[in-house]
Amino acid sequence: MKERLFIQKMKERNRIEEFIHTVLKSSSIGGVEVQPTPVGTRIIIHTSNPGLVIGSGGEKIKQLSRDIETKFKIENPQIDVQKISNPDLNPVVVAHLLAAAIENGVNFKRLGNQQLERIMRAGAIGCEIVFSGKFSGQRARTERFYAGYLKKCGEPSERDVLKGYTVANPRMGNVGVHVKIMLVNPSQLIEGERENIESEKKKEILASEEVQ
Repeated sequence: MKERLFIQKMKERNRIEEFIHTVLKSSSIGGVEVQPTPVGTRIIIHTSNPGLVIGSGGEKIKQLSRDIETKFKIENPQIDVQKISNPDLNPVVVAHLLAAAIENGVNFKRLGNQQLERIMRAGAIGCEIVFSGKFSGQRARTERFYAGYLKKCGEPSERDVLKGYTVANPRMGNVGVHVKIMLVNPSQLIEGERENIESEKKKEILASEEVQ
């Protein structure tokens, strides 16, 4: 019973997170945390541009709060917007920025190479960007961009390789965007950002369980 209740709560959190990602798709979101508290629900939004999330006079964040309250029956949700310390080392932010550029028609090869350079300059010791889908013609294909050293398996892979994923929707068809980043020092990301990225992994696991 406790396990079932836990899964239900996790699914509800995931739905809230997905809703916020959808509403703030163009606001450089690096992740969302939903935390129940004794006085209500706290929602932490990690972003590289807090101004885009908050809006002029705070109106955008107020509207988001009202929408969450109505859609998910959460009374007075407390939304906390936190700035990401280094967007180029957050694979969730990078994946969404790449997806937006693909949708705007930017050449994917130029995108991949430029972003690799930015990530490595930011202090990563390795990174991988993978695009999967139709770029031209009828056949889907996979394009991989790789730099530095990236652990592929074992505990270091789980502990030190951060992962981000999203889907771009250009005219030719959907393109999956996978980003992996291995840091020189994992503490370069603030703890909240690491926990948030880990929650993205848990969300993928729960989604796969729902499909089964």
